[in-house]
Amino acid sequence: MRKLLRRLIIIASRDAGGHINPAVTFALFIAGKVTLVRSVLYVAAQCLGAVVGVGIVKGIMKHPYDDFGGGANAVAGGYSLGAALGAEIFGTFVLAYTVFSATDPKRTARDAFVPLVAALPIGLSVFVVHLATIPITGTGINPARSLGAAVLYNQHKTWKQHWIFWVGPFTGAALAAFYHKIVLRDEAVVKESLEKLGSFKRSGSTA
Repeated sequence: MRKLLRRLIIIASRDAGGHINPAVTFALFIAGKVTLVRSVLYVAAQCLGAVVGVGIVKGIMKHPYDDFGGGANAVAGGYSLGAALGAEIFGTFVLAYTVFSATDPKRTARDAFVPLVAALPIGLSVFVVHLATIPITGTGINPARSLGAAVLYNQHKTWKQHWIFWVGPFTGAALAAFYHKIVLRDEAVVKESLEKLGSFKRSGSTA
């Protein structure tokens, strides 16, 4: 089973970038790393896969599925919709920013081992975000996963709050993309240009 899972992850990463999350795909689209057509196809496949996956779980684990509310996301008692939305935004920001950092082209060009271990910080970020947001929303941060659970569980409360698990993740993903692309990358480009200008002036003065 472990060998099969490892092979599936390798295949998904090689052929489709291993997205499996519409929010991450959206962030990469904003950053110009994925085309619009490819993004739409990815999101459609992710949502379809989520529905099928939840259907399989419901079919083979009926009682646990019912006991845990179908795994559907919902705002926990004692938390406002605003708090839940904020949790989803923050959690997805952490995930998407980690994806950008772990797969940065300059890092992969400099350190040959980076592509091999990129999944580790991404997985760790998902783990940490789950610890922080499970008590609030059950942890969405993946609209496809939330949609799959909502479709199969199909309860009024789930659908009433479902918008949070699209708006929150997409907002967090967009913020991560803008922060990485505009703040960090542009700042790095300016710094690199200034360093080149400084070295050019020094070489000119010594000539």
